[in-house]
Amino acid sequence: MRRPRNFKLLLQELVTAHVESLSSDGRGVAHVNGKAVFIEGALPGEQVLFTYVTRRKRYDEAKVEKIIKPSPDRVEPRCAHFNICGGCSLQHLSPAAQIAAKQQVLLDGLKHIGGIEPKVVLAPHTDVPVSREAGCRKRPPLTGPSWGYRRRARLGVKFVIKKDKLLIGFREKRSSLLADIDRCEVLHPPVGGLLPALRELIAGLEAYNSIPQIEVAAGDEATALVFRNLVQLSDTDLEKLQGFGKQQNMQIYLQPAGPESVTLIWPEAATLSYRLPEFNLELFFSPADFVQINADVNRAMISRVIELLAPKAHERVLDLFCGLGNFTLPLARHAGQVTGVEGEAKLIQRAQDNAQRNGISNAAFYAADLSQDLSGQPWAKQRFDKILLDPPRTGALEIIQQLPAFGATRIVYVSCNPATLARDARALTENGYTLMSAGVLDMFPHTTHVESIALFEKCENSV
Repeated sequence: MRRPRNFKLLLQELVTAHVESLSSDGRGVAHVNGKAVFIEGALPGEQVLFTYVTRRKRYDEAKVEKIIKPSPDRVEPRCAHFNICGGCSLQHLSPAAQIAAKQQVLLDGLKHIGGIEPKVVLAPHTDVPVSREAGCRKRPPLTGPSWGYRRRARLGVKFVIKKDKLLIGFREKRSSLLADIDRCEVLHPPVGGLLPALRELIAGLEAYNSIPQIEVAAGDEATALVFRNLVQLSDTDLEKLQGFGKQQNMQIYLQPAGPESVTLIWPEAATLSYRLPEFNLELFFSPADFVQINADVNRAMISRVIELLAPKAHERVLDLFCGLGNFTLPLARHAGQVTGVEGEAKLIQRAQDNAQRNGISNAAFYAADLSQDLSGQPWAKQRFDKILLDPPRTGALEIIQQLPAFGATRIVYVSCNPATLARDARALTENGYTLMSAGVLDMFPHTTHVESIALFEKCENSV
């Protein structure tokens, strides 16, 4: 498409608009002359002055220059780097309004993509009926601390020649460039304020230009830093990293290749774990393993899952995409038998180890590709009373087509992507299930990520 001669002037033009809604990526949505404009920094209900950033055929992109009439939900961002860092995009919106917006994203997706609506919306703070067995009773809110909650993160590292400076952090908003930041308010506190010290550490290494990433993994009692190293490190560099770990009381790992290459270099022996006190469990994990990002919300989420599934002592429960046993082992405290299935063999081994450590004998684990035909798997020939799904962002469409064979009367689906949940919810209804309830969890405060949970029950008249 050919740009008009006055293209640059158009981009600089100040335009007034009334912001109607919030997009799924956190931008305000307005219409100018009937055309949608996505405005960075604007909130629903606001009157703003903006300038265009990009003009497209179907929509335009813009940024706020001045707030004429602010939203009552607008708050002052806590982070000094909010305007540039892409790690968070909703700090200017109050926590309550953030949750309401995410709930609407979920409901809109279910309606427009899935063509369905839940019979009950699960509000994070409100006591509502969630199942026939559970009734209506007090339950923990599916929210947690708004700051310092993030116990897993991947920080980019890059030496920028033009700035003669080493940067550590997240990407800039809508950019592949690293943001120049000194602090992160949502990261696990021992790490969030450590960025200048990390920058100084890496800048002082001989291999300063060969460490593109630092992975953060925090348990209840310890924190690990995994340095991705593209070259073999000298003894001098190793000593500096080990000294940093000793000084900061952190575990230090290297990752020269894939996740399987992660190697501890400080201290001589170390573990990471998190506790689930309600179920008298402690789960151990590797810094390369997937664990839920928000410890407080994870505990509340597990309680809600068990409440929704309502497993009984004589029932068999199937946990698909079980990981290291985050849901499987708590379920085993209530059900007769739990079967956990996961695609990564290393996580299955971790789940088995966690079951043994916690004295659980009624949980069995299997490694299987859940995107393939599972009819030949021995565990898939069994019947199950209840099923839990906790898939990755791509969803669980392939396995959903096979679920009717298990005969489950109830399915709970935990999702980190409302679009694939909506798609899969439609598939479940086509296979004889009814969407009884759905709602969001505040797993990722200040970001546009939406974690949600949905309950499906088998229709009484279905085969």
